[in-house]
Amino acid sequence: MTSCQDYLDMPSYNAVDTETVFASELTADMFVQGCYRGIIHSELFYQLGAGETVTHSCEDGTTNNSKYNICNYFYDATTPYTVTTIFKEQYRIIESTNIAISRLNQMLETDKRNALIGEAKAIRAFCYYNLIRVYGDVPAVWTPLEELNPDDENTFYPKRSSRDEIYDRIIADLQSAVQDIPWNSQSGYPTYERLTKQGTYALLARVALHAGGYSLRWNLETNAASSLMMSQRSDNARVQELYQIADNACQAVISQNENSLVQAQGNKSGFEYLWYNFCQRNFSATKPEMLWEVANLGPNTNSPFGVYAHPGTRGGVFGSRKALQFMLPTYYLSFNANDTRRDVSCTSYSIYFLNNGSASDKWVDVGTTFSCIMPGKFRMSWGIEPQGAAQRNINIPVLRYADVLLMYAETQNYLNNGPTAAAKNALQEVRDRAGIGSITMPSDRQGFEDAIVQERKWEFAGEFNLRTDLIRMNRLATELAATKQDMKDLSDKKNAYANTAVYRLYKFHFDAQAYGDPFLGVEYIDLTDPVEIASIQTIPTTSSQYTTFLETTASVAQAHGYTVASGDKWYPVNMFEAYTSSYNGNSRKAVGFTGGFNTLQIGNIIYTKPTGSAENGGQYPNWIQAPDGSDGLYYGFQENRSELLPFANKSAGHPIIDNPNLTQHPGYLQ
Repeated sequence: MTSCQDYLDMPSYNAVDTETVFASELTADMFVQGCYRGIIHSELFYQLGAGETVTHSCEDGTTNNSKYNICNYFYDATTPYTVTTIFKEQYRIIESTNIAISRLNQMLETDKRNALIGEAKAIRAFCYYNLIRVYGDVPAVWTPLEELNPDDENTFYPKRSSRDEIYDRIIADLQSAVQDIPWNSQSGYPTYERLTKQGTYALLARVALHAGGYSLRWNLETNAASSLMMSQRSDNARVQELYQIADNACQAVISQNENSLVQAQGNKSGFEYLWYNFCQRNFSATKPEMLWEVANLGPNTNSPFGVYAHPGTRGGVFGSRKALQFMLPTYYLSFNANDTRRDVSCTSYSIYFLNNGSASDKWVDVGTTFSCIMPGKFRMSWGIEPQGAAQRNINIPVLRYADVLLMYAETQNYLNNGPTAAAKNALQEVRDRAGIGSITMPSDRQGFEDAIVQERKWEFAGEFNLRTDLIRMNRLATELAATKQDMKDLSDKKNAYANTAVYRLYKFHFDAQAYGDPFLGVEYIDLTDPVEIASIQTIPTTSSQYTTFLETTASVAQAHGYTVASGDKWYPVNMFEAYTSSYNGNSRKAVGFTGGFNTLQIGNIIYTKPTGSAENGGQYPNWIQAPDGSDGLYYGFQENRSELLPFANKSAGHPIIDNPNLTQHPGYLQ
């Protein structure tokens, strides 16, 4: 009993631990570093990283899952068709940063202490930014729980707070933080895995643009569905000020001249060199451009990021990992012919074994069709060997210098009612790195904004910001509608897609089966000549005819300027048919595929489907439009409703269940 009495007299573990941690700058620094852990949850890139006219979700067997439904704006507060962990994790980190800010303010003032306070404020700002762009108005908590009054109902059950008030608070915090956080060159940090001044400025610009931009708003007092509308905040003077804040923040990073776009090296374009080295964890090569990336290395911190977004691999060195996202073919076809970003962001190949997948088998980079173009920035073959099959040692990119340039182009255009020379130069810098060169630059405000929207799509595919970019620019509804129509036009091969090649000739290519393989993409020829098309339209079905057929495809390749060496093989693919069609399957047989050749490592709701309406019996494939004429793409989208998600409301652990003072998004009230 004496022992128990001593134990009961001890202060709480949390109190002792916190006092110990903040007794020195060294341990306080470790606490602040710990606040980064889990800051990017998989829901941000798996559920919410798609549906932005670029990336789309795909799963096995059914579309009845949270990823596919959320990608298509079909939400439900009482089923799994919403996100829940983002809410929990962001508030967990907010509580940690509140503790850090409170305790650090009690320590002796030094430059290091001030920098740590700024860093904690910036992390907290990022969490609130994520919460607001997912849910809108959310509870605001600025003080550690242990310092709040337990008798105050709002301590444990806080209500929604005005997003404008939260934005104003975190913008002020970020403006304060950039004064105390050092530039990377002064920080001593070997990487950008911690926020430095340039990352904090870039975050300030991004938050200010969201604060001044459009969002789905409603009357918090009445919570009436009739009050839902997309709008900017009502005080226009503050909107102008927010764009100026963003402009100044971008200008500060540009003027510091510590950062730049990664440029071409050897036989790699700048964009390819950036992302290959990012996957390789070659920080010295990516440091000029990466302003903030979240660290992921080791058994306890490895993120699933990249496991979902890759070209798909079946067995072999990389194991069997399915791509669970794909790139819309209209996005793939939107790139300028000289744009080096397309074949980095999009892969028209997947890694598959040639025969039976045995240890002695060969693996092939097999060409795909339009319905299964897959993400490429984070491909497994570019990375380093992970510690486990479901792990990736790849960091999570958050802020890049390219974003600073395009945000600066946007603010200059907005503030000056049209693009300035500085705006055009910033946009041109991004285009130059992409290999586009000097193409027509719009001179009017709306035209230049249109160009920025498209440029952001080409530049930031798979970096889970495009969806909310479209919302803050009030472009979501129009961009989704345009994409749905474009997909129908592509399916019908009309309008802008009237001359899109149906047949593609791929070069047979063995996969290196090695981590760090720099391979970019399978060589191909789009066939448009009627004579060439006629020569490959009938695929032989017996092995005795394969040699003659391969001689025919080789002669077509030679006619297009390719040297065909001994052992080289080319095979045709109907890009509008399913990967699994008889034509495409027989073509792969002709170059040596045998067992399992008609399967692909991507969710089977997409690779087994065609893209063309003619190839689908005269009607659109149901992933483009359902047989009854209802939407296939973005089937759940409702303007002035779907721009924000509801709070989950099914069981304990969900916000609405745990907090009786929370009100539901009025568009989802039962």
